[in-house]
Amino acid sequence: MLNDALHPKDKALIDSYFLRYDNQNLVAFLKNNNAALNEKGTLTAEELKDIAEIDLYPSDKKTPRYFTDFVNLWQKENGEQGKNQLWEELMTSFYIDYGMKSKSTLIAKWFELNLNIGNVLSAIYCRKYDMPVAEAIVGDNDVAQTIRKNANARDFGLGTNLDYFEKLVRITNDPDIYEREHRIDKLRWNWLETNTAFNHFNIEFIFAWLCKLQILERWVTLNAEEGERVFRKLIAELKSEVEVPAV
Repeated sequence: MLNDALHPKDKALIDSYFLRYDNQNLVAFLKNNNAALNEKGTLTAEELKDIAEIDLYPSDKKTPRYFTDFVNLWQKENGEQGKNQLWEELMTSFYIDYGMKSKSTLIAKWFELNLNIGNVLSAIYCRKYDMPVAEAIVGDNDVAQTIRKNANARDFGLGTNLDYFEKLVRITNDPDIYEREHRIDKLRWNWLETNTAFNHFNIEFIFAWLCKLQILERWVTLNAEEGERVFRKLIAELKSEVEVPAV
């Protein structure tokens, strides 16, 4: 439906959301070219095959450059995972870097939010289990650099610079793993709500709505009744918030 309704420039922004599934599919295809692919991906098995066999960046704009960078590394390592190399994590790192360069401010900030959450949690757990903090940090944004430089500080130098740092610390102290994950997704959900409060069904509103659906999709299998309730609430809010601009 989005493909039929969106302007090409807007569709390109939304495609950055669905790339998460293309990422999974490319890694799966490289490991096994007969692997079952996630249907939410935008690339076909034939297109993935073409990407896996090329050495240069393809000319079509549909394929992000980091796909070729990833394939080149895969071929260089012969598809083997080195001691410090996990292909899925490497792909995620490429994907986040790509998303943070989005022309949409909301989309770029959304990718950075998830990078920051991942890095803060990694830092906290590394300290808890006496592991090197700096080695677990991904990316090179301000938060990542601050954590590396202040790996031994109580708050990693983020106490006054990251408004959700203390929330993440409290979440990691929760002994219930299920509840921890739920609270982290709730933080993401609230961030989307806050940052689209003044968006009235523009492309960023649609992107945020897709992200909310992805969060629901994750939890609906664990609690179908709650997932259904929140989904219906989303639909109701969507109907009440849409404002048709005057012609």
